[in-house]
Amino acid sequence: MAITTTTLLNRTRPAMPEPGRRGFLMGSALGATAALASLASFSHAAQGAPARRMPVVFIGHGTPMNAIADNAFTRRLSAWGRELPRPSAILSVSAHWLSRGATGVTVQERPKTIHDFGGFPQALFDVEYPAPGHPLLAREAIGVVKQTPVIATEQWGLDHGTWSVLKHLYPKADIPVFQLSIDYDKPAAFHYAVGRDLAALRDQGVLVMGSGNVVHNLRATDRGTADGPKASRPWAQSFDDAVKSALAGRDDRALVGYEKLEGASTAVATPDHYFPFLYALGAAGASERAKTVYEGFQSGTLSMRCLQFG
Repeated sequence: MAITTTTLLNRTRPAMPEPGRRGFLMGSALGATAALASLASFSHAAQGAPARRMPVVFIGHGTPMNAIADNAFTRRLSAWGRELPRPSAILSVSAHWLSRGATGVTVQERPKTIHDFGGFPQALFDVEYPAPGHPLLAREAIGVVKQTPVIATEQWGLDHGTWSVLKHLYPKADIPVFQLSIDYDKPAAFHYAVGRDLAALRDQGVLVMGSGNVVHNLRATDRGTADGPKASRPWAQSFDDAVKSALAGRDDRALVGYEKLEGASTAVATPDHYFPFLYALGAAGASERAKTVYEGFQSGTLSMRCLQFG
């Protein structure tokens, strides 16, 4: 039976690396991808996209409850949104859309708000983030990625890694948003390289956003610990400090080879939340230094580090 884009989507992996639900793509659809990639030759710049090169951001999103919380982190996101130049669209690479053996991009006009979690108050499930999509720029993303074929899909939407932070950055939900999946079968260097490909979209007014956490191990958090500038466990602080130090010197090689950094085996027990950081790092120019927008910890060991390049 021929493999189609539809059959590739919304499969579930039996054993997830962390509690929660994520979407998965299986296999590849080279024929469909090639046809869609041909559409990417249409230049959005000709449609009046902003001439200014957009920054790249990485956001440590933490618990979904941040979507409806009023705390130092969410207040900083709100202020940050007012500081950033207004993008023509946002490309989000979220820790909560993983794929297997393929990379997907959402191309729908009106992406749905996905409540991909359980055990939280009803108020969180009631949140909607009705931002439009941007099919044209999403299809251009297919063309700019050279590392791997990319599959267009309408069977995902905006997961909480995306909307829980955009709700504070851009509360009016009036900026188009589309997502790119993370092929979980690929190594760290692949994700960094795809990020480098995505940098081309910055000149078309696209804000490239990675959303995860550089330190994320839900089985080793200290629940009930107050938010603070320092971690409650030495391994979490050591790894966060090592990332900060490598960023200061733009030692991208060390950050891609994160397993060698101090505390990595516990801080990045599974790389799903670290990989979005590599997309942002790759999309940043080699001469662009990382600006720390927010740093601190939630639940003792979740690094909420937020960064801006450019």
